[in-house]
Amino acid sequence: MTATDPVPHSALAQLLQARLGARCARIDEARGQTTIEVLPENWFNVAMTLRDDPQLQFEQLMDLCGVDYLSWGEVEWQGDEASWQGFSRGVEGAGPGRFSWAGRPRPAHVPHRFAVVAHLLSIRHNQRLRVRAYCADDELPSLASLVPVWPGVNWFEREAFDLFGIVFEGHPDLRRILTDYGFVGHPFRKDFPLIGNVEVRYDADKKRVVYEPVASVQPRVTVPRTIRDDSRYEQAQAEAKARDGK
Repeated sequence: MTATDPVPHSALAQLLQARLGARCARIDEARGQTTIEVLPENWFNVAMTLRDDPQLQFEQLMDLCGVDYLSWGEVEWQGDEASWQGFSRGVEGAGPGRFSWAGRPRPAHVPHRFAVVAHLLSIRHNQRLRVRAYCADDELPSLASLVPVWPGVNWFEREAFDLFGIVFEGHPDLRRILTDYGFVGHPFRKDFPLIGNVEVRYDADKKRVVYEPVASVQPRVTVPRTIRDDSRYEQAQAEAKARDGK
């Protein structure tokens, strides 16, 4: 860890730092959740330690997913003219899926574009942990498969491969799991067109499913991509404590 990294304060964070040492590049604690960041070359051996160390024993992998940090920190939402309800409208129209490849946004404040995140559970110690590693190569993102550590991760890794194009080396059966046979591209990547490339319908005359260029769907902004802490809740809590005399 560097001088600018958060200092771990919980017992779990201190234990992780002691057990993993230099293999743990960073430890964060936010909103009651502990997150560790490991280098891609340590992804597999850190997983083995987290599972087998008697004081850790994260014997169950709850979830694994890919993350695309392209355009990280950029929003299409106009916040300076928000309505009284606190919501604003997506007005820029230049977010993921709406830009040309040459003019695509670049990830900011992150070392690489793609990452893999695993959520672990220790039943014995009643602890949860988030583990993240950035893929070293943005053109061909890859990490070691965790199937030998937690066999149940098989389909999670296939999903991350299908939707993000992240390759898991050593996976016993790495193939698409959600998209159709012959599908081109990875639909959860931020530069994948929001309306897709083709749409599917059943043609009664031809008696079969046909693929056609998308014409019926228009891209739109539906969900803000920035999490903001609302001070109103903190004020309400402070007033409640004052009323209760605490």
